[in-house]
Amino acid sequence: MNLLNLAILTVSDTRNLETDSSGAYLEQAAKEAGHNIVERAIVIDDIYQIRAKISSWVADNSVNVILTTGGTGFFGRDSTPEAVAPLFDKQIEGFGELFRQVSFEEIGSSTIQSRAVGGLANNTVIFCLPGSSGACKTGWSKIIKQQLDSNYKPCNFVKLLTNR
Repeated sequence: MNLLNLAILTVSDTRNLETDSSGAYLEQAAKEAGHNIVERAIVIDDIYQIRAKISSWVADNSVNVILTTGGTGFFGRDSTPEAVAPLFDKQIEGFGELFRQVSFEEIGSSTIQSRAVGGLANNTVIFCLPGSSGACKTGWSKIIKQQLDSNYKPCNFVKLLTNR
């Protein structure tokens, strides 16, 4: 497996590093898979703050993968998809579709309220997950972990991400 550099962004109006269990889970899981965490940050649910942070990481050639957690629902200020999707050079339609499919097994029809999205921007893959730690575990263990493993067949994102 090729080591990748990940950045993790939690989108929340209420969390901080001590109370951010979803971001902490993603950081721990990525490290256990052998990846390096370049930065972990928290921003409030504001389109421009989210977009600014993601844009800075997309512009940084040392960042291969960005994982976000939070802001993908329909309530209040949830705006992660609106903030991030305009940055995509290509959308990974299958990510949101597959996330909702595997999530359905765990939470039933409530999964229709997930607006999980993924895409590529400047050869950086971005996966936007819901804010619950359960959703982060589902997304990581059933989809993202394999796609960031160069040994996963028949295809994965590693070769694309490491050929800059």
